[in-house]
Amino acid sequence: MAFADSKRVIIKIGSALLVDGTGAIRQSWLETLASDIAEFRRAGQEVLIVSSGSIAVGRHLLGLKNGTLKLEEKQAAAATGQIRLAHAYQEALARFDIKVAQILLTPSDTEERRRHLNARATLLQLLKLGVVPVINENDTVATSEIRYGDNDRLAARVATMASADLLVLLSDIDGLYTADPRKTKTAQHIPEIRAITPEIEAMAGDAVPGVSTGGMITKLDAAKIALAGGCRMAIALGHKDHALKALAEGARASWFIPSDQPVTARKRWISGTLKPVGAVIVDAGALAALGRGKSLLPAGVRTVSGTFERGDAVLIKGPDGRIVGKGLSAYSSDDAARIAGLQSSEIRTVLDFDGRPELIHRDDMSLDQSELPVAGNQAPGLESIG
Repeated sequence: MAFADSKRVIIKIGSALLVDGTGAIRQSWLETLASDIAEFRRAGQEVLIVSSGSIAVGRHLLGLKNGTLKLEEKQAAAATGQIRLAHAYQEALARFDIKVAQILLTPSDTEERRRHLNARATLLQLLKLGVVPVINENDTVATSEIRYGDNDRLAARVATMASADLLVLLSDIDGLYTADPRKTKTAQHIPEIRAITPEIEAMAGDAVPGVSTGGMITKLDAAKIALAGGCRMAIALGHKDHALKALAEGARASWFIPSDQPVTARKRWISGTLKPVGAVIVDAGALAALGRGKSLLPAGVRTVSGTFERGDAVLIKGPDGRIVGKGLSAYSSDDAARIAGLQSSEIRTVLDFDGRPELIHRDDMSLDQSELPVAGNQAPGLESIG
């Protein structure tokens, strides 16, 4: 349950931790958080941040009174506060020579397959380039009907989308208790949870009044999403300096433990949930490469059938037509047919844009190992991408 064995970590930071009662960002606290993140990155770990706070900061900058805001006031506050928030993260992490990128998401960006695939590709590319993505809900365009309403659930969606190993929800409490410890002195801390049962859900209380919008209920909702995606989750006390370092060194928290690893859970989702709308038939060389855990490249595709768009699920068939798996296509059926049999370096020439080198990435496919050949030699001309 330690940080040490987590390659990709999502850190969710709530408004109550980041913004004080006057609407100002707690800069000194943020700097200690940046220091912790820099230490994790030096250890070879990837870090993504899901941060609340734009509305809390923006309403102060705009002079909006305390109390419930209208939707358009929230959106105006978010648009104003997001700039200040992004700048604060940029300044804090720049001290450690860490670049920052801002990403704003709506529920449809993580739930609709094509947009999910695009967002995932962007996140993974930023991580590959050594950038820390700072993610928030896109409050300026979301309506009350299409909002997450809190960043706990958004963070869990991002964790599953990015195949993260660990999601940390920094909170005003050090985990889940059998009852609200603010009201019940005999409430007991629960250090480990492996399933969100009705008994566990009954332990959740209401959100603390103030600038935060979530509570233990939303954190348990996030835990359901994270566990289903094979991602561990921790609820930890976050208001003190170096909160992440303290958690990594064993500070008390509640840990939610999944039964699967992230990639395993994602592959199960692809295999058992998504309905295929097309198919690709691959050659023997590509089939052998798939058996070695490689991605499916255009060079190994013989034919494309069906009508599908980028991000849709398609069947993967061997040369004899037998189904060997299912995956999410990085191209529409029209584009896939045009680049079938070509080297990845030829994609731009044919499609007039720089597409992904793989037709189906290995993380976006679920294969039936019994239908795959034993690892052998790679066919000539078939590129190898991890």
